[in-house]
Amino acid sequence: MSLKIGTLLLLGMAAIPFIYYGIALFSCWRFFRRPPRKTAAGFTPPVSNLKPIRGLDPDAYENFASFCRQDYPDYEILFCVGDRQDPALPLIDRLMREFPERGIRVLFGSGRDASNDKVAKLARLVSEAEHEHVVISDSDVRVRPDYLRKVMAPLADPKIGAVTCFYLPIEERSFVDRLQSVGMMSDFYAGIVVAWQLDGVKFALGPTIATTRARLAAFGGYESIENRPADDLLVGRLIADQGYEVELSRYSVETVADYQSMRELIHKRLRWIVVMRHMRPWGHIGLVFTFGLPWALAAVAANPTPATAAVYLGGYFAMRCAITAMVATWGLKQRSYWRRMGLIPLWDAVAFVVWAASFLRRSIRWRGSDYYIRGGT
Repeated sequence: MSLKIGTLLLLGMAAIPFIYYGIALFSCWRFFRRPPRKTAAGFTPPVSNLKPIRGLDPDAYENFASFCRQDYPDYEILFCVGDRQDPALPLIDRLMREFPERGIRVLFGSGRDASNDKVAKLARLVSEAEHEHVVISDSDVRVRPDYLRKVMAPLADPKIGAVTCFYLPIEERSFVDRLQSVGMMSDFYAGIVVAWQLDGVKFALGPTIATTRARLAAFGGYESIENRPADDLLVGRLIADQGYEVELSRYSVETVADYQSMRELIHKRLRWIVVMRHMRPWGHIGLVFTFGLPWALAAVAANPTPATAAVYLGGYFAMRCAITAMVATWGLKQRSYWRRMGLIPLWDAVAFVVWAASFLRRSIRWRGSDYYIRGGT
């Protein structure tokens, strides 16, 4: 019996995610096989490491100390905390005692009245940095001794306006941590590399942004975005708008996962996706065609045959596993990742539900507070 037109139409639409998956596989293959960018030997300008701090992350001392162990000739570490009661301050004092050879300074308060406290702190950090070259990183980041050399090297090319890089979990302590990691490898990083392939890198990732004070000042500095969300994405975009390239390095840093529950993970994902809906509304709607699982289920429901299930559900899972393996195992050298592949459909289901819920949200939650987004601010 021939299929009805409506069924054929739905089966055709359900095949669209496979086009996206094909683009993702090709993009990952191109990105991770490209030869390393040639950089000038010995490019090691003085650097100011800037860290806005609010409260304590897990393993915070080891994260901070890793920046004190850099194989780099001249750099300072500049922290900004809210006040002298911040619980991170005793750890910073300990750093100063144990690494007296490092130039470590602490600023108290941003001195600004802004809704985005982190960005307000960054505005002050940049203004008080001792050096022209700055590296901005989150408080949960841990790095290897070659970190500064690796992220600074591309800036020797005057065409490069900023450098950013991937980040990997140090360890996965819970089921929620493993699910988040699978989401990063299979979904988030795949989307980033597709963006690199189709439109170039016009964003930055918060765990590392290496640039110069002049590049920041050219768009008005952090002061100009202190009431806006997604400062990392914005900084990359605003530097790219000046005609510079944003280098997405294959070098990776580490982060300490701190998800205590599935609720926390969903809140973080929802915060990110709601911000994206406000910043890129049409692109956000278009994400519907990147969710292969609901489309595959819809295809099987419309035409419940073994062949349809094999093509759509089997094809969906095979391509998602291939993308994850290419990013995690081949690209980022994460071993034994096949053990986590069974979590991909669960992550995709959660991601789809959160995406759908984002159309009903007008606020985001960050550090225990709710923020309403109006007109991009």
